[in-house]
Amino acid sequence: MTAEFPLAVHALVYLLHRGQVISSQELADNICTNPARVRKVLSKLHHAGLVEAERGQGSGYLTRPDAGAITLRAVLRALDETPVAVSWRSGDVDRACQVSSGMAAVMDGLYGQLNEQCEKKLETVTVGSINDQLFRGKEKEK
Repeated sequence: MTAEFPLAVHALVYLLHRGQVISSQELADNICTNPARVRKVLSKLHHAGLVEAERGQGSGYLTRPDAGAITLRAVLRALDETPVAVSWRSGDVDRACQVSSGMAAVMDGLYGQLNEQCEKKLETVTVGSINDQLFRGKEKEK
């Protein structure tokens, strides 16, 4: 999983919370990053149908009416990410040593199980539930 995932979740929760068109600059200020990075990530969310984009004067992003029901698994998929992605593998499949030749396959199996469990968990967490968690017992501030 890359840093795009928490940025996307943060943006979606903020958009839900505000309930209006928000510029990439305002989102970037709230997320503590730069507007170009926000636009890059929200472009993926827009392409996946998770946010609406307004063009022209007053441009920015807006949540769709059912934004609270968006699961974090849907966000992960919109970003085309995998929770546990490892690009390097130890050992060498061509070695005579059972540890060296077999470790990569064992670890790949473990990563696959972790990804499956993680995606199951992310299916149970929604943008709305995160918003509720942030404001539980507090009056919403805008």
